[in-house]
Formats: sequence, C-alpha cells, structure tokens
Amino acid sequence: MFSKLVQRRSLGALCTNLRASMSSAGPVATESSLEEALNSDYVFDREAKYGAHNYHPLPVALERGKGVYVWDVEGRRYFDFLSAYSAVNQGHCHPKIVNALTSQAEKLTLTSRAFYNDVLGEYEEYITKLFNYNKILPMNTGVEGGETACKLARKWAYTVKGVPKYKAQIVFAAGNFWGRTMSAISSSTDPSSYEGFGPFMPGFQVIPYNDLPALERALQDPNVAAFMVEPIQGEAGVIVPDDGYLTGVRQLCSAHNVLFIADEVQTGLARTGKMLAVDHENVRPDIVVLGKALSGGVYPVSGVLCDDEVMLTIKPGEHGSTYGGNPLACRVAMASLEVIEEEKLAENAQVMGELLRAELMKTPSDIVTDVRGKGLLNAIVIKETKDCDAWKVCLRLRDNGLLAKPTHGDIIRLAPPLTIKEDEIQECSEIIHKTLLSF
Repeated sequence: MFSKLVQRRSLGALCTNLRASMSSAGPVATESSLEEALNSDYVFDREAKYGAHNYHPLPVALERGKGVYVWDVEGRRYFDFLSAYSAVNQGHCHPKIVNALTSQAEKLTLTSRAFYNDVLGEYEEYITKLFNYNKILPMNTGVEGGETACKLARKWAYTVKGVPKYKAQIVFAAGNFWGRTMSAISSSTDPSSYEGFGPFMPGFQVIPYNDLPALERALQDPNVAAFMVEPIQGEAGVIVPDDGYLTGVRQLCSAHNVLFIADEVQTGLARTGKMLAVDHENVRPDIVVLGKALSGGVYPVSGVLCDDEVMLTIKPGEHGSTYGGNPLACRVAMASLEVIEEEKLAENAQVMGELLRAELMKTPSDIVTDVRGKGLLNAIVIKETKDCDAWKVCLRLRDNGLLAKPTHGDIIRLAPPLTIKEDEIQECSEIIHKTLLSF
C-alpha cells in the first residue's frame, strides 16, 4: 500500500532534519540534503501551507513523465489515466513538441500583438486549412476560448442577425463545464462551481443536454445568438449523447439562424477517435473551441475557429490577449497537431478505446454499474457502498500503479494518452480489474 511504501514525516519533523543537515554541513544546506528531504509528504504539506485550497488532488507527488507514464518523487511509476484532463493526448513530454518549444524559446517567445511575428501567420494558415475554417482567433486557455466564442456570438447577433442591442441570448446544456470564470460559472448547473459567486452573467439560458425538443423550444426566441455544447460532456462524467443528437443540433441551429458552438477543448484533437468529436456525425459547427491538447501539455494554447462572417464582426481593439498568438505557442501548437496526424492518434484512440471498454465490461455489475465513452474518453460508474466509492477506488488504483480521478462522486474518468499500445491497455485493464475486485 502507498501508506506503507512512503515513510510519513510531518513538516515539523522534516524541518528538524533539515536543520540537523545544515548544522553538520555548515551554514547552507547542500543540494543533496534538500533532494533527500523532498518526499511526497513534504510536497503535500508545502502546497497546503503556501497555496490556495481550490483543488483536492489525489495524494501523489509527481516529478516527471514520459509517454503514458509518470513517476513520483520517490521514483514509483504509474500509468496516467487522466492525461491532464486530455491536455497530453500526445503523451508526456513528446520529443517533437518539446523540441519545438525549446528551439523557438531560444529565438523569440513573445512580441504581443502590437507587432507582427514570423510564426503566427504560418500557424494560422496551417490550422485553418487543417480544420477547413476561414479564420482562427488564438488565445491561451480553454476558458478564454469559451469566452471568445461567446463574444463572437454576441457581436455576430448584433451586427449580422439583427438582434436588438444587448438582448442577445446564448443557450447552454445542463451539465456543461468550460471553466470557472464568471461567464463559465454563469452557465453552470454545478453548485460547486457557481455557489457563492453571484450575481451572474445575464443573457445565458440553460436547457437539458441531449434533448432536441428542449433546444427547439429555446430557439423560438429570435434573440438567441448561439447554442454552445460539448459533443460529449467530460467533466459531467463522460456523458455520450444519443446518435443523431449533434446532427439535430446542426439542423435546428441552421433553421433558426443560430450559431452552433462546439466546445471541443476536451473532446477534440483525436481524444474520441476522430480529430473532432463532431466528426462522428459529420457535422460542421459555426464555431469550434480548441485547447488542452493543442499544445500537447507543454504550454497554454487555445483557439477559436470560424468563418469570416462571424470572425470579422470583431474589429481591432475589441478583443485580444497579450500572450495570444505568441510565437512560442504557435510553434508548439503546430508540432502538437503534426504529432496527432503523423502518429495517427485518432485511429489509435478508436481501436484502443474499443478494447478498453470491452475489458471494462467484464467487471461485475455489483461493482461497476455502467461503462461508457468514445475513443479513449471513457468512464466507469461505481456502485457506492459504505466501504467503496470512486475516491477510495482511485486511491487503491494509485497503490496498484494507475492514476485516475473521480468526477461527480461516483464516476471515474479513464483517459490515457493516445499513444497507449495494446499490451499497455491489457496491463491497465488487469490493474483496474484487480483493484475493483479487491472491494
């Protein structure tokens, strides 16, 4: 067990040991003494003391990663089955992406958009041709991409659709998650995101997910500018909609002159077995939001894709970011996308995902009540008892060499890097089976 493997030391005891080390070595602690002191408990205690308590991490202290593996400060190796919430689809520290980062960092990192740089246009041409949209607006984080999409939709509504000034409505699906800014939590139905942070953004409306009649009713309002939706809801517990839902969304939005915004920050870039999750139904949204794996996990990069009719409604000075479109981010993003294409990660995700779900289906139903997902975005639902819940399962998975994280109490998301191979899927399936049966 993890608790037996790691000798627990309090912060006070650690400081005592450090003082003893410093006393024997002279006035300054040696590098070796500090490295010796850096165990998991010290990492946990230091973060708790100096950092905000806005996360509840699984207790494991990681120091390096490669491919599908990560290692903790004591040197134990784990399979990563979270992939930084799908930011490292290409695997940890992919050499091509890291090389792009380091080589560009030696030349030019940031100019701001006050000036042109020699990489931004190359990136813009590459990504717009790859996804077949006229324009991209580059930002940094996924939530900034969502904010950008909402601003574009409102501006389009006023300048193109003819919605009266400041009457534009944006419709969202219940269970959505696209970040924790004021706008994002204003569309949330999760009390842990919005409780205590009001008043909220006006002009947002929430309807049930995977409910085309509800969407049709909402779109009767002529002031609706857009419907923003995740093709598969990730944070909500990997909720996969019915076949035909996205096709229906496209048809309804077109019929009512409403923009279809696809939040592909987590589901995009090969995670679900297609380059974009909407590709499963061959639909083309008006706006696509990308992030996370757009950088392969080495640097914050996001972007919003759409055509000229929407993008060119925003004029100079009306939206921007100091770091958005910086040359470092652009070079990293191109390398990250090239890796996905060159290594056929979407195809691998499709095949490995089918294999993983087939293995998970073998788990007794009195422990796991549901298995769902597409590609390598999957989840299992744990039947909670006094002795077993999703958090306890994840702790025991960690003890057995696999890292995953609960979401919404009884659900465990299983999303390894897309570079995972068949023998590794089999080994991980055995770890999951062993862990679940131990309960």
